Amino acid sequence: MAVIGPSGCGKTTLLHLLAGLIRPRSGVIRILGQDLSQLRGGHLDHFRGQRIGLVFQRFHLLPALTVYENVLLAQRLARVPIDPARVEALFDRLNLAGLERHKPSMLSQGQAQRVAIARALVHGPELVMADEPTSALDDDHATEALALLRQSAQAVGAALLVVTHDQRVHGRLEREFEMAAQR
Repeated sequence: MAVIGPSGCGKTTLLHLLAGLIRPRSGVIRILGQDLSQLRGGHLDHFRGQRIGLVFQRFHLLPALTVYENVLLAQRLARVPIDPARVEALFDRLNLAGLERHKPSMLSQGQAQRVAIARALVHGPELVMADEPTSALDDDHATEALALLRQSAQAVGAALLVVTHDQRVHGRLEREFEMAAQR
């Protein structure tokens, strides 16, 4: 599903609410059968780490880690077996092969974005949420990254939610919702 709307209309806030990164002032948010308001601290972190893959708009790659270590971090936090073959397959698919030992500061914006996508997918989450996953990518890489997100989500039976202002996403996902800026 895609949520498309202009900058500032609340797309990122919606994603953060759905991921349990911020709490709603009222109401209940139920994700994958879990009422997020019932989870606190480490339990919420564990739920998110096990079941949700996040691609943040600002990537949040750890500068002290290599690209490879940044991607493996998701498997470690999810407490799933480390799977180098899965990492390598994602690196090949996202055109990241050869960058494994690079630090994030050595990457272009597009490369960093693709590393963030790999990190969100590597542990096989049930729900993948991506905030502007194509914004720093050229047309070819944007098409590739969106296709990888879709295919990976489908392969593991995961739901995919993309929030974006990027009109190139229009018509590429099964469902689409439009958010408008408040007047």
